[in-house]
Amino acid sequence: MFRISRFFPTAPIGAYLVALTAGVALPLLIFVGYLMMELESNEREILANETAEDAQLIARSVDRELQDMATTLRLLVTSPELERGDLRAFHNRTQNSLRSNSLYVLVVNRDGQQRLNTRVPFDTQLGKMSNVASLESVLKTGVTEVSNVFFGVTSGKHVFNVTMPLPKEISYSGSAMIITQNAEDLQKLISTEGLPTGWTMAVVDGSGHVVTSLGAGALPPGTAFPANTLKLMTGFKGTIEDVDGDLKQMYGYAQITGWTWKAVVWGPIDAAQASILTTWRQLIAGGVIFLAVGMLIAWLVGRQLRIPIRQIAEMAERIGRGEIVSPVQTKIREANQVAIALSNASFDRSQAEDRIHLILHELVHRTKNILTLVQAMMRQLARQDTTMEEFQKAIGNRLQGLGKSIEALAKEQWAGVSIRRVVEIHMSTFAEVADRVELQGLDFTLKAEAVQNLGLVLHELATNSVKYGALSVPQGKVHITWKDVVDEKEEEPLLRLIWEERDGPSVREPSRTGFGTTIIKRHASAAFRGHVDVNFHPAGLCWILTAPRAAFERGEGGDTLADIAI
Repeated sequence: MFRISRFFPTAPIGAYLVALTAGVALPLLIFVGYLMMELESNEREILANETAEDAQLIARSVDRELQDMATTLRLLVTSPELERGDLRAFHNRTQNSLRSNSLYVLVVNRDGQQRLNTRVPFDTQLGKMSNVASLESVLKTGVTEVSNVFFGVTSGKHVFNVTMPLPKEISYSGSAMIITQNAEDLQKLISTEGLPTGWTMAVVDGSGHVVTSLGAGALPPGTAFPANTLKLMTGFKGTIEDVDGDLKQMYGYAQITGWTWKAVVWGPIDAAQASILTTWRQLIAGGVIFLAVGMLIAWLVGRQLRIPIRQIAEMAERIGRGEIVSPVQTKIREANQVAIALSNASFDRSQAEDRIHLILHELVHRTKNILTLVQAMMRQLARQDTTMEEFQKAIGNRLQGLGKSIEALAKEQWAGVSIRRVVEIHMSTFAEVADRVELQGLDFTLKAEAVQNLGLVLHELATNSVKYGALSVPQGKVHITWKDVVDEKEEEPLLRLIWEERDGPSVREPSRTGFGTTIIKRHASAAFRGHVDVNFHPAGLCWILTAPRAAFERGEGGDTLADIAI
């Protein structure tokens, strides 16, 4: 067999490094001359693709925001307050639910006269809306539309509207419903991170005015985008090049699907390509100058590399066998750094393997416990005489409650969650009645097991109250209290948790018990090693759990695997 190695003589590593330096550098320098001619066009093509993709990413983010606003409108149109024509109640509920999202709702007549505006109190005297043209377009087409950006009189800022016509059967409440948002709030959806220095991005409405913009050349909301440039932006997405003064600019654009807006990213081409072009030019010049120096250094380095290479190779072999190795000391600083890195890597590898085993063990343990609980819920519900739809709904509601507890624990890395936070999380599922739940007690951190079990119990109590109890009527309230109690018969401190309903409908003890009763009685007492009392007072249900405080509170060392078992 032909062996090319016989043409290479036995020689020191320095000689081979010199030959390698010359053999690699000379062809490379010749090839770089050709690359320089192709580099600019190739990089410009890549830049064009990336710019178009950046514009499309912005378009998708804005589209999701507009779609969410349209979905919110569809949900609000079905509000019972709106169907009753009770605009005051609709105003109050909508204002509370959307305030955190910086969204505001208007209900207007056909002529643009506002009937309510959640930016202001309900009794405020209102005039006509600022953008009647968009209202007329929506009423004409019957389709939900986004308006162009305009200056809102009420907000005192540039805003935009998403408008939906109201069905004829509730036209007595108004002709259209509008969700309005400040244009500046859209900046949370876009970011200049990843853009070249000196580049800008913007969202442009159907009339060619800027809705919001970020970057070096950011334009204020309402500013007219250059019309001549916009005319060149045809098609769903793409890039164009245009001259702005002495700079040649590249524009990437993308149409926001289903809407009249565009996302635009632009900036000077030279700024995006400057670093790459400079690097290649320096490589050519530096390669020619330092070729001879490199060959000399390669020979000298070869002399110093023989011993460190052997020592580092031995370290690598030991690491491959799973050993933890100590770094060797040589006369070459870089070789010492490699040796230290290999030593650290051997230690890190050992630690990483231990962590992986622990994480896998915990993951299997937690997954098994969660699946066991879900399986138990399904068996219990399957025993009841219910339809498939009721069965699916019951399973879904309880899995939703369990999911909230698991999500809260995951955010805290399973280190526990405060009892007040657990109550608030599960009451937030019933947002329309959450403000009628009063909490009292000193806050403390629950262990992981207690978070999941208490979440199940609270979800069942709240669901029952919303359907049949105090939270099923407007004036009803629930008072949740937790406090320490002293019992001389018990050796450990106790905690008493009370769910008390007030001002609701008259209560009667149910004739039969279901899975919900099993959760609030048997599961609660077993999970917390305590005792449950359920009193069906005519004035309201009173549920009391008395159990050792240790069954609730997380210890100073955090939860162990045993602590997080369900």
